[in-house]
Amino acid sequence: MSLRKEFVELALREGVNRRALMRRFEISPTTGYKLLARYRAEGEAGLAERSRRPHHSPRRTPAALEERVVALRDAQSAWGGRTLQTRLQTLGYAGVPAPSTITAILRRHGRAVGERSAPSRPWRRFEAAHPNALWQMDFKGHFGLGSGRCHPLTVLDDHSRFALGLRACGDERAATVERELGALFARYGLPERMLTDNGPPWGNAAGRDRYTKLAVWLIRLGIRVLHGRPYHPQTQGKAERFHRTVAAEVLAGQQFRDCRDAQRHFDRWRDVYNTERPHRALAMQPPISRYAPSPRSLPPTLPPIEYAPDDDIRRVQWNGEIYLAGHRFRIGKAFHGYPVALRPTVIDGELEVFFCHQRVRRIRLDAPD
Repeated sequence: MSLRKEFVELALREGVNRRALMRRFEISPTTGYKLLARYRAEGEAGLAERSRRPHHSPRRTPAALEERVVALRDAQSAWGGRTLQTRLQTLGYAGVPAPSTITAILRRHGRAVGERSAPSRPWRRFEAAHPNALWQMDFKGHFGLGSGRCHPLTVLDDHSRFALGLRACGDERAATVERELGALFARYGLPERMLTDNGPPWGNAAGRDRYTKLAVWLIRLGIRVLHGRPYHPQTQGKAERFHRTVAAEVLAGQQFRDCRDAQRHFDRWRDVYNTERPHRALAMQPPISRYAPSPRSLPPTLPPIEYAPDDDIRRVQWNGEIYLAGHRFRIGKAFHGYPVALRPTVIDGELEVFFCHQRVRRIRLDAPD
């Protein structure tokens, strides 16, 4: 019942691809549209779906023009909104949107805008500009069960505070996290960035290597991986606040038999939190009022690793190092066997090391590891 209600709420969001959403929720089009019709006629009593939202948004950029914007950007990856607008007008397209709208279209379709050349700066707390721009992920402190222990995995959308996942896990291993994230990606799509702390399984604060195999998997999916400042939980302030809410509203005074029992309680509470519970940071609206699924779907297979023709490509060795100019430079054992790209910076003798889209470190030729 809670999934049906969640489906209806998401299907009524403006701009959502309903057919894609039905596939993600494993609902046939016949069932999905029937649920929506019942909701319109009976509300929640009809159990599930309908909407007072219009089926058509006349002010939205036509889909054909959005496709042309994305195609032109794919052909000219360095062009921004203003340049694309001018080019589309020159080509004779009518109703070309403003540069800001074009930039929003690019972000909605998973095309990064102005990020590759942006200077590195310390992480600052902020609210992401739109849904799926940033997800925060963490394990809440584990607790005892009637049998075993439960390790709650939480995944939160930074913009909307929508709880994408509250999963009762039996451990904190990378394979467990990857399995749970795979299910979330299949339903809600891929975020642009993922923020975690520096502990395992997504970080390695105690070792020399910052990235783990799980982080490498996320990067290969096209997700930019961010790590919070060590020993500074305020970086993930929304996740920390969410954990306090879970502790107060779900865990306090409860004793669960096992992880399956805990998951049943988690699911019921998550439904209320997302769709009914007013949130102060959202003008007393529930998180689902600001959330919409990502247009970037989980691919059936990992995409190939490709770099620019002028990149200097090196393959990471078994010990996590690359060899350059007779010296060794450590990249990380998680990248063993993968190619990385070396790109010069404006500083003589300094190079940036990229894995797929992500810069993983800087090296200086006069300061080998």
